[in-house]
Amino acid sequence: MEKMKTGTTTVGLVCKDGIVLAADKRTTLGGQFIVRKDADKITQITDNMAITTAGSVSDIQMLIKLLKAELKLRNIRNGRNTTVKETASLISRLMYDSSKQYVPSMAQVLLGGFDVKGPQLAVIDPDGAALEFKDYFTTGSGSPMVFGVLENAFKDGMTIKEGEELAVKSILAAIQRDTASGNGVDVVTITKDGIRKTVQKKTSNNFI
Repeated sequence: MEKMKTGTTTVGLVCKDGIVLAADKRTTLGGQFIVRKDADKITQITDNMAITTAGSVSDIQMLIKLLKAELKLRNIRNGRNTTVKETASLISRLMYDSSKQYVPSMAQVLLGGFDVKGPQLAVIDPDGAALEFKDYFTTGSGSPMVFGVLENAFKDGMTIKEGEELAVKSILAAIQRDTASGNGVDVVTITKDGIRKTVQKKTSNNFI
């Protein structure tokens, strides 16, 4: 059976004062049939961390449930909030364990957070590989188009406002070319003051 997949375009940007995460809103079946036009692909997991998700919906849902539960247990045991780096390691282990099962995980995650070390961005692949990025990264079927935009437009030391504008521009560029991405853009910012959804742009179809 084919798994329901998000198709998806997601992006994460490291700005001087925080992290910007953005994603489209379309969910597809096999990359062809549009199942939902209002999917939320950015999930807040703590007061200072959020993830974007791409891949199989069932795997993503299970990963989020396990992650939230494990983070709560760790915070209670340790008497403190789990750091962004520790959370990236936790997601990596969950994904790695899943990849060794008979049916491997089909999910890729961008983790953005802000703690005592400032803004941080990591990507965790379906096989559990985890890498930190100091500038930006993008996942999903629309990522080639996003990389093209970011290679030319991203610059070190961008403000959150500049990051928001670039994130929206990047997702819209992917929507114009990738049929599995579309129907809108969500943008979430993560700063020392917490997490905010700052943009929710609706689009009716692939053509902007």
